Amino acid sequence: MPHDLLRWAAVYQQTMRWMKAGVFEAMVHDLCELLRLLAGRNAQSSAVILDSRTLQPTIESGHRAGYDGGKRKKGSKVHIVVDTLGQLLALHVTPANEQDRSQVEVLVEQVQQVTQATVEVAFVDQGYTGESAATAASEQGVRLEVVKLPEAKKGFVLLPRRWVVERTALEEGFPP
Repeated sequence: MPHDLLRWAAVYQQTMRWMKAGVFEAMVHDLCELLRLLAGRNAQSSAVILDSRTLQPTIESGHRAGYDGGKRKKGSKVHIVVDTLGQLLALHVTPANEQDRSQVEVLVEQVQQVTQATVEVAFVDQGYTGESAATAASEQGVRLEVVKLPEAKKGFVLLPRRWVVERTALEEGFPP
């Protein structure tokens, strides 16, 4: 640390106080609301996008690494929820062999807590289909809307509504 600042221990102690008090989470929440208002939207989102990504394992993730047969990768799966502007609302990490549809309940519960239960619809891919996923979401007041691939897919195709999740820092390869 620069010499003109307080002692390291004092800075660390104050940072820990702020973290325990939830100051940083409150700042992020307020900034997200402000960005939505500046974009001409409501402060709280009524629609979100759920997606997952399998990341290569690290030494720290060794105990939770699994094999994702669909993507043919070993590692951890990061399940994320973003609003329609691409702002991260919820994140959940599991072994890569966990099914997307089994994480819907945890993700939707986190999102409803963050947004004060304003979310009504979640755009998802076909990995989130199934009666159990739809039931878990509807118990929290959220309807899952599956955005399907075009039948004649050639190369990369931007899916309506779901493309927003591809812009997030997590989808650009930054670790959680």
